[in-house]
Amino acid sequence: MTTGSHAAENDPRNQDVLIYVNGEMVPRKDATISVFDSGFIMGDGIWESMRLHEGVLVFIDDHLKRLFKGAKALAMDLEYSADDFKQMLYKTVEANDMYEDVHLRLMVTRGVKTTPYQSPAVTEPGATVVIIPEYKTPSTRKKDQGVKLFTAHVRRGFPDIQDHKINSHSKHNCIQACIQAIAAGADEALMLDPHGFVATCNSTHFFIVTGGEVWTSTGDFCLGGITRGKIIQVCRQLNIPVREKNFSLFDVYSADEVFITGTFAGVTPVISVDGRDIGQPDDYVIMKKLQTSYQAMIYEQVRHQKKP
Repeated sequence: MTTGSHAAENDPRNQDVLIYVNGEMVPRKDATISVFDSGFIMGDGIWESMRLHEGVLVFIDDHLKRLFKGAKALAMDLEYSADDFKQMLYKTVEANDMYEDVHLRLMVTRGVKTTPYQSPAVTEPGATVVIIPEYKTPSTRKKDQGVKLFTAHVRRGFPDIQDHKINSHSKHNCIQACIQAIAAGADEALMLDPHGFVATCNSTHFFIVTGGEVWTSTGDFCLGGITRGKIIQVCRQLNIPVREKNFSLFDVYSADEVFITGTFAGVTPVISVDGRDIGQPDDYVIMKKLQTSYQAMIYEQVRHQKKP
């Protein structure tokens, strides 16, 4: 069972899932890649995660678009088209006879290196593609009772140091922030930008509700979150004022509602930040509206999206 904001119900079926490894379906216990793989040696890879609802991978086009943008930024030849990756993902789902409450992680690395070194020039032709499917139902306890956040001292840095728009395998600063949050007894870390304004969390995106308005960061120092973007869209559809702006912990501590978003759990309430109680999820009126509308958006995708 995962913990923190990604807490999931334990599902024994995951021990027998088949993993997609470079075109082959391999039992979980036997799924391996080379120790010379660039993802293992240098963290040189990109990834996407997505959810399966009623046999449909929702928002898959958005996820694949982000994958290809990241590959272009890293000068990484993915070798396959978006339609090819769709075929791989659905092949994995079908091989495991999966239909609902499934989380998939698609990982693509630059490939196998001839020697442990940074340069892409010492990488053999051929990207490594791995897809891990799991039965993962978000913890009802976390969804109902909320999560706790802790502000880590590790910052989201400037894009010339590490561009957070790239969903890369290199997530060391996020891991450090997560470690601090766990040590502080929290579920996840809240991370600030280099100027001290709120940026995002270590693995989810962050929102507050204040005075009837929904606020989130400018987005300058965080991944272009798919769910984040959908929630901003839902706010506009519901005529709820939504602002992408700079704000500080002062605004967080005094907020009326706080919640986080992500592909795995959708919209999850936050009940405390740095030991300051925010409120009770039952009283989060705006967050509940967004949860309901986001769920409706998912099933609209299910009704209209065609499988390859």
